[in-house]
Amino acid sequence: MALHRGKPNPAATAATAATAATAATAATAATAGTADPADPAGTAGTPGTGTHEPPDTGGEASPPAGDRHRLTALQGLAALSLDAMASVAYGPESIVLVLAAAGAYGMGFTLPVTLAIAALLAVLVASYRQVIAAFPDGGGSYAVAKRHLGRRTSLVAAASLILDYVLNVAVSVTAGVAALTSAFPELYGERVWICLGALVLVTAVNLRGVVDSARAFLVPTAVFVGSILAMVAVGLFRDGPVSTASAAGHPSALGEGATAVGVLLLLKAFAAGCSALTGVEAVANAVPSFRAPAARRARRTEVALGALLGVMLIGLSVLIGRFHLQPVEGVTVLAQLADASFGHGPAFYVVQFATMVLLALAANTSFGGLPVLMGLLARDNHLPHVFALKADRQVQRHGVVWLALVSGVLLVFSGGDTNTLVPLFAIGVFVGFTICQVGMVRHWYGERPGGWRTRAALNGFGALLTGISAVVVTATRFTEGAWLIVLALPLIVLVFGRIHRAYTEIGERLELGCIPQPPRRSRSLVVVPVCGLSRLTCQALTAARSLGDEVLAVTVTHPAPEDRAAAEALRRDWELWKPGVALVELLSETRSLGRPVSGYVRALARARPDLQVTVLIPETEPARLWQRVLQNQRGSVVAHAVRRDTDAVICRLRFRVTTGAG
Repeated sequence: MALHRGKPNPAATAATAATAATAATAATAATAGTADPADPAGTAGTPGTGTHEPPDTGGEASPPAGDRHRLTALQGLAALSLDAMASVAYGPESIVLVLAAAGAYGMGFTLPVTLAIAALLAVLVASYRQVIAAFPDGGGSYAVAKRHLGRRTSLVAAASLILDYVLNVAVSVTAGVAALTSAFPELYGERVWICLGALVLVTAVNLRGVVDSARAFLVPTAVFVGSILAMVAVGLFRDGPVSTASAAGHPSALGEGATAVGVLLLLKAFAAGCSALTGVEAVANAVPSFRAPAARRARRTEVALGALLGVMLIGLSVLIGRFHLQPVEGVTVLAQLADASFGHGPAFYVVQFATMVLLALAANTSFGGLPVLMGLLARDNHLPHVFALKADRQVQRHGVVWLALVSGVLLVFSGGDTNTLVPLFAIGVFVGFTICQVGMVRHWYGERPGGWRTRAALNGFGALLTGISAVVVTATRFTEGAWLIVLALPLIVLVFGRIHRAYTEIGERLELGCIPQPPRRSRSLVVVPVCGLSRLTCQALTAARSLGDEVLAVTVTHPAPEDRAAAEALRRDWELWKPGVALVELLSETRSLGRPVSGYVRALARARPDLQVTVLIPETEPARLWQRVLQNQRGSVVAHAVRRDTDAVICRLRFRVTTGAG
């Protein structure tokens, strides 16, 4: 980027405003075990914005040091596909419940509707493979919209993804706990605490790193996928259901006397079943989490996810028609299919248990995708820069913790009830799907590679389908709580805009993008607050004399008789010690400590404007962590007051108190 003198260039300011937080966060990043402070976004070692990557040498045995904490294709499938995989537990059921209103005749359209959803899934997978190749830095629909549809549209896409990810955590956890309380009704009254416990478990695993979370969830994912595929395979060889014990005694939800199926009903069934597509975008959002070549591994993961999800959805729909299944109240469609294929035996309970575990763990998809998206938003100055920092395990901890806190609030607000949250779910993801598809149409039109018309037509068709789904889902669920999402989307976009304006203002004040004036040396005065004589006082004055041309020690005194005696003793001891530094007494009538020091520093700055004033605050660093509660926090009080009221430099000198052995 070219630098220039004079008035800041707004374009350069916007492009470099991310640097504004570097100086403010460098020390924090270094002490918190984050990535290199020179890389404030925490993107070192990730792919660039181009599509060229090093060849895949298959060197899994000895990956680079940074890649140890990144995903392979198989681990990515376990870490980022749980949401999509778990959706087969409620996607086909959503279709059946809508079509059941038309009676047995309507149930006959289950497979055609599912095939339409599978076709849309194929379109989305093909589209997101292209998104991964074109945008290897991740971000999915946000990155596509940012380049091809403008900043405002990209922020709408980002807001919709954030809402979807947060709601996915709450819905997944409550659905998993609902399966548990169905098996053990005595736990129903404690469901909120169980939900919060599951959330803490998933959060703790993700704070250890995305690779650790993938390893932890690999076995549950494999068991669930294996059990569903086995159920479909066994069911295809059955002439009829082996058992209907799970549905016995439960009233049917099938409509009576209805023989016509209208277009609106089919659209509602299609939109309801599209809830099974949530999570398809997670891989494209989290491309930087994969090992190099990241884009290639992410594309493989996307294809594997689409193939498994499509096979399971179509297979379950075939079994629904084969067994002439009817929805009943209180029993899931998946449970009835397991009963019909395996019988009411051990295999039936394996399917139920695997479904329960995977539903609870499906929240992990959000923990894998949302922090990466928030990091991109932070790099673009739409979120606080702290969300772009990474820890030593490539964990964006601030994003993980924020997601856990907001999801916990939702869990408490909903009382652990899935039905309270479901009407809000899946609307955001359809908005993101539609924006992404439209953006890819613009992408093909601008790039025009070989076969671009076919690709653009495919994305345009996908945009039409997902757009219709978004409208239908929002309209049919508007009074059930979807209005909250409609209201929340513009509010989040407004927050993004306000944060961006704040960073722009900071960049203009700092004149980012301009060559500053040459640095010059000015005389410096170091002010050292003291309250008594000790080794700490000696070290503080030694450090101050090394830093500044002049040094002053200040102490705050109070007019009370007991305080006057302490002040006189300090004055007498100071004269006997003769450190070569003047002691200034600041009288405080109200026993305030910070305000007198900050007021004195302000007076010095006014009297000598050419002087650089530094306040050096000596503090002790206890040997034991618990001993910090024994400190009087004087240093923090003074530092806060000086930072709030003055422009002085604050230096906090730590004196480490070691143990006897040390």
